[in-house]
Amino acid sequence: MAVELRPGVWRVGLRGVNAYLVEDDDGLALVDTGMPWQADSVRRALEVAGFSMRDVDRVLLTHYDVDHVGGLQSLLSSVRAADGDVEVCCGEGDADLVVGNRKPPLSAPKGLGQRLGGMLTPSVDSPVRALGDGDRVGGFEVVATPGHTPGHVAYVHEELDAALLGDLVREDDGRLELSPWLLSSDTGELEPSVRRVLDRTPAFEAACVGHGDPIRSGGRDALAAVLD
Repeated sequence: MAVELRPGVWRVGLRGVNAYLVEDDDGLALVDTGMPWQADSVRRALEVAGFSMRDVDRVLLTHYDVDHVGGLQSLLSSVRAADGDVEVCCGEGDADLVVGNRKPPLSAPKGLGQRLGGMLTPSVDSPVRALGDGDRVGGFEVVATPGHTPGHVAYVHEELDAALLGDLVREDDGRLELSPWLLSSDTGELEPSVRRVLDRTPAFEAACVGHGDPIRSGGRDALAAVLD
């Protein structure tokens, strides 16, 4: 189901994880894609919001994990079946994982889990644009937010007052908390990543998280409270 959080920003609530739709003058972006078996749920959510995959101009991935990239290949296939095209973007530290050029390192706490999840995640057969800190894509500024994964990024849309935070933080009982140790590649990078988002964005209302309920208003304050 797609729920509009604020003008131009929809939450696509999937079982256990969120994806998002963002529409601005630069087109329609789908942020993250859910599990492999949730692609049809994403398609239905697009229809509820008045769109289809043919209307999507770009898919923005916050990071490589099966619950965020799993539906990508199926969704791209439906675009190609309609003779369409869509840009796929991911942080430069995770982009090679999405296309299957390398595997997650077993040295990271979550490396084994990522490799097991990768058995369920088809590698995409489309080019993936690798994004670095400070890049712009559509109406978004890219902020490098490593910690949950090495290539994790957040997408901040100043005009729409929204920050797409992926798994940098998660929501629990109305509060945001850092990604837990077991699910992170390097917890020492999490707080600096939060500070980087706060330093880059003087204000935003919607804090759109990968897990839990997004914060609809006061999102920057909620993120700043994580450091307290």
